[in-house]
Amino acid sequence: MKDVYILAIESSCDETSVSIVKNGKEDIATTINSQIDTHKLYGGVVPEVASRLHLENITLVIEETLNKANMSVSDMDAVACTYSPGLLGSLLVGLESAKTLSLVYDKPFIKVNHMMGHIVANNIDQTLEYPLISLIISGGHTDLIYMENENSFKYVGQTLDDAVGECYDKVARILNMPYPGGPNVEKLALKGKDSYSMPNILNDDSCNFSFSGIKSHVNNLVHNSRQRGEDIIKEDVACSFQNAVTNCLVNKTLLALKKYNVSNLSIAGGVASNSFIRKALTNMCNENGIKVFIPNKKYCTDNATMIGAAAYILYKNNQFSSLDVNASSHEELNFKEKE
Repeated sequence: MKDVYILAIESSCDETSVSIVKNGKEDIATTINSQIDTHKLYGGVVPEVASRLHLENITLVIEETLNKANMSVSDMDAVACTYSPGLLGSLLVGLESAKTLSLVYDKPFIKVNHMMGHIVANNIDQTLEYPLISLIISGGHTDLIYMENENSFKYVGQTLDDAVGECYDKVARILNMPYPGGPNVEKLALKGKDSYSMPNILNDDSCNFSFSGIKSHVNNLVHNSRQRGEDIIKEDVACSFQNAVTNCLVNKTLLALKKYNVSNLSIAGGVASNSFIRKALTNMCNENGIKVFIPNKKYCTDNATMIGAAAYILYKNNQFSSLDVNASSHEELNFKEKE
């Protein structure tokens, strides 16, 4: 089989990213234009600002990536992009750019679900083994998915309210820490002790998650202490919070692994770059004879390389898309099968 080169675009939130991926494994060239410094001014991502910045940068990022690889769109076997889920305005910029390239250069077009991209990021530097349970942890998602093969997805657990990354960001705001909150809470937690009582997060026999309770608990803890004039040890609050959240992630993931009797775990999403959580999940896997797959940290956060890796699977299965496809802000993975 000849080598397959896919030009992939990712613009679901606040990163404008373009990548050329060979055979779903090799990152030939990738460019990421981050908007983080702009959104820091607002304490979080502003959708309208994000979409305007994507519009300003998309052509430049495409050109830079092609120049890095010394290739042209004519050299590609397909053009792919994220179409769902994400911020609608941001998605549309990448989607329309990819469809335009597909039309002008007469290349097959492949729509990719952002969550599939996160999972398949594990294929870039290694090869996933099936069946597996995939834990997706990000700013917008906390999901447990059973995969019988590379193109089959069954949701077995989801957050009932806040996603874990969203919870980290809100706790950071409560502690008066700058955006992006998650990495800052992680760093602060490593300096503290687990000295504050935290609620036992959704301690039941389901594979679902719920983080709104611990977010409210931290908010009340900090607010009430300040009202009483008591000093809050931010490092200890962060440490206690992170330990509680991590224990929940570990316990629910182990429950899913046992329920589906699989010995492979894939961890994906932006929060998978959290070193404390990575270590805890890896230790759990080692203790239970589970083979764990975690992407290189640069492939955990949003990037177009993972979209190209996922698109290769769809390419192999002739799952091409028509150019009338639209963006969707909430659509979940294809092949979804609810419990």
